[in-house]
Amino acid sequence: MPKLNVPRAGKWIVGIIAGLIVAAVAGLAGLIIFGTAKQPPELASVSNPMRHIDFANLILSYRLYPGTGPDVVLLIHGSSGESSGMHAVAEAMNATGATIVVPDLRGHGHDGRAGDIDYIGQLDDDLADIVDVVRSQHPNAGLMLVGHSSGGGFVFRISEGRYASLFNRLVLLSPTMPYGAVTFRPSVGGWAAPYIGRIIALTLLNKVGVRWFNGMTVIAFAVARTASVPLIATYSYRMVANFGARTDAIAQLATVTQPLSILIGDSDELFYADRYGPLIHGVRPDVPVTLVAGVDHMGMVTDPRGLAAEVDAIR
Repeated sequence: MPKLNVPRAGKWIVGIIAGLIVAAVAGLAGLIIFGTAKQPPELASVSNPMRHIDFANLILSYRLYPGTGPDVVLLIHGSSGESSGMHAVAEAMNATGATIVVPDLRGHGHDGRAGDIDYIGQLDDDLADIVDVVRSQHPNAGLMLVGHSSGGGFVFRISEGRYASLFNRLVLLSPTMPYGAVTFRPSVGGWAAPYIGRIIALTLLNKVGVRWFNGMTVIAFAVARTASVPLIATYSYRMVANFGARTDAIAQLATVTQPLSILIGDSDELFYADRYGPLIHGVRPDVPVTLVAGVDHMGMVTDPRGLAAEVDAIR
């Protein structure tokens, strides 16, 4: 009886199994890559009804940290960001007993058109609407407004405007000063690329009442393309003009009546921290400007040293 060639038969079986595995993997890969379907055309019966709804009065989204004390703090995030970026600050301040409200400003997060608003001043009006909601739940609370970076510049703007009286205290964290101020590092430390020519042209047009082009992009940010939260890569002229300090903010500082304080890390890589004191004290020597040792720009909303200084400020 002939002998069975076992090694050759084994190789033949292994080859068949390997071939089956390759075919299975190729088949699955094909299903994953090509097993799609063409997007169906718009179903008018679903989409048309939504076109007739007026979203102008839609309440913006916000994060709420309920507290047990008598105070409420509104936290305003910085440029390109959204409310989750203020989470560490919110938790630190909430530990004092204060209720913390952190909105996504229009044009940020999932609210509105990314990086744009309808008119200059809309963010101010939105803030007043948010205060109405807060007051309906906390009618007797002391109300503080705190903002970081561009959010700090926005708080500066509010402090000099018609809505300042809504708040008992204002705190600016590493705030953006008016464009051209001595506090800016070149290219804002690499964070922002302003379209200088376009900004000049649109500013001149706005001075003569021409606002048709205010939706054009005028600044780009060095955002992470793979961020875990929605970051805004560019701003329109309208957004830049509204989200930050007024162009005459330093001159108008003398008109501020609410208690106002400024905190910035002495290692801030976007702004020259040591220039804030002379700039502010030249007009208002009574406004405290605190440099937090060893803290950089984002450290003011993440570093325990920055958070501790902010808790002291709201107290």
